[in-house]
Amino acid sequence: MENTHKQARTSAKVSKLSEKKKDMISGYLYVAPFFIIFGIIGLYPAIFSIVLAFQKWNGLGEMEFVGFNNFVIVLQDPLFWKSLYNTVIIGLMGTAPQLIVGIILAYFLNLAVIRFTNFFRVTIFMPYITSMVAVALVFGVFFSGDESALANYVIGLFGFDPVSWKTSEWGAKIAISLMVFWRWVGYNTIIYLAGLQSIPKDLYEAATIDGANKVQQFLHITIPLLKPFIVLTVFMSTVGALQLFAEPTVFLGASAFSRDEAMTVVMYLYRDAFNLGSFGTASATAVLLLIIIVAAAALNTWLTSGAGNKKKRGV
Repeated sequence: MENTHKQARTSAKVSKLSEKKKDMISGYLYVAPFFIIFGIIGLYPAIFSIVLAFQKWNGLGEMEFVGFNNFVIVLQDPLFWKSLYNTVIIGLMGTAPQLIVGIILAYFLNLAVIRFTNFFRVTIFMPYITSMVAVALVFGVFFSGDESALANYVIGLFGFDPVSWKTSEWGAKIAISLMVFWRWVGYNTIIYLAGLQSIPKDLYEAATIDGANKVQQFLHITIPLLKPFIVLTVFMSTVGALQLFAEPTVFLGASAFSRDEAMTVVMYLYRDAFNLGSFGTASATAVLLLIIIVAAAALNTWLTSGAGNKKKRGV
């Protein structure tokens, strides 16, 4: 009888253990597709690019190890520094205003007195889901070099001469920056709107009772409590600005890789790889871009969060 009870307890433990193993195995099977796909299309290309940055390869023949020679070639190329300059300028002109405007738009969309808020939310978010090709076609018409183009007509009202937007130095940067701004401002607005709706209304009511006006409430309640969302959007906007490729490529068309007025770093490495067949220098550029993105993201995180915390602690 006692042996029977022991066997029963042993079999129960074995069944529980097997059930745990089954649950563990099934859990791994559920998440395995993600890691397999990520390893194939994400991790492997990244590791291969780092390895390729130290090789000389045209995409067809054998690889030749050249050490840091690819990095030296890229860093000594004036076009690389020009593309980095263009990337930073277009990034600042296209992303910095959208963060400020996004907060303002989200604040007004969150007001209870605004009617048809759902319609305005969908309308503001619409550019983000619009096809990039369609956006480029529309902006290509707006910013064509003709005097009758909308952009030239508007600046003509203020006494300015028509601008060749696709070939002039600052004309291309301004047009692409406005395209980036128009496409992404709604995305940031929705994020800020979600942050505003998470702020308790009791804080505003208490501030109103204490005599704080709307501007004071916005500066001392809204902005501080939106800080995590601001850090998120600044981080994402910085990374996106440094990886700018689709907008200038589609907007400039066939001349995108033959002119340097609006060539970005990603366009530069794409040109090296697929136009010139120099995959080694292209991979070296990608590694340098990764270092720049990490440094810029760390700096943004420190400026938006770390410095503020030190100031708050009185350090």
